Amino acid sequence: MANVVEVLKLTKKYGKVTALDQVSFHLQENKIYGLLGRNGAGKTTVMHLITAQLFPTEGHLHVFGEAPYENNRVLNRICFIKESQKYPDQFTVSQVLSAAADLFPHWDSAFASRLLEDFRLPLDRRMKKLSRGMLSSVGIIVGLASRAPLTIFDEPYLGLDAVARSMFYDRLLEDYAEHPRTIVLSTHLIDEVSQMLEHVIVIDQGKILLDEEAEALRGRAFSVVGKKAAVTGFTEGKEVIHSEGFGGMLKASVLGEWSPEERKAAEAMGLDLSPVSLQQLIVHLTNGNGNGSGIGIGKGQITGNPAKQKEADPV
Repeated sequence: MANVVEVLKLTKKYGKVTALDQVSFHLQENKIYGLLGRNGAGKTTVMHLITAQLFPTEGHLHVFGEAPYENNRVLNRICFIKESQKYPDQFTVSQVLSAAADLFPHWDSAFASRLLEDFRLPLDRRMKKLSRGMLSSVGIIVGLASRAPLTIFDEPYLGLDAVARSMFYDRLLEDYAEHPRTIVLSTHLIDEVSQMLEHVIVIDQGKILLDEEAEALRGRAFSVVGKKAAVTGFTEGKEVIHSEGFGGMLKASVLGEWSPEERKAAEAMGLDLSPVSLQQLIVHLTNGNGNGSGIGIGKGQITGNPAKQKEADPV
């Protein structure tokens, strides 16, 4: 499978602040990626570099096999919908969609019209009169109807209620099945999108923490709940990424897969096992409170104490 984006030892500095530090990864064609991490982790910087809105301080970046800067062959194949997407105030919704049709070679007007009905957007209303949710809906329509070979959504759902967000996910998956392309979702609502993600990249403190197929991550960590002594004994020697006590009980989140024998042993000890969701896993790995001496996952790896690493790696 061909790579749409190739990033090698990419660094971006703002004065004395290092937003990205020697980042390397690639995005393959026709795949849905989750670009995840905490605020200030470096996600937006990555997206701005890929879309040629920033220049790297060091490293190499190729999009569709070429440098993206001032390169129309590359840029007209990218659609980037930002969290704070700006439109001319005097433009109506209709004018925004008309401009998008001129910008994107693969634009599907019929699909855009269906999405307008789904999201109940008034064509003649000016952009400055739209609510936050309506503005997000316009961005979603542009992103989906563009059918750009590389489509990036940065927190596309602001102001949308649960029904509208669900509609976005459904339309994205439906159209992706018929018209595959590379889609990048940067979002904090990880549980909502986790089932549609095919690959996950997590950035923390400007470094790649995790770069792995989503399927491999599902069931990678489990929570163990029971009496404190039993949980402590059962998890001894395992990589505990989070623990919290309440009374004489303890809940520990443990990295690793469980064998049938271990499950039976846990049940015999009166312990409850349940899988840790992708969102919980990422929260535990990026909050700096891991209890293990080191957590290695796939291509991304924390070496040493995560809390100490956060102190050593400035945003």
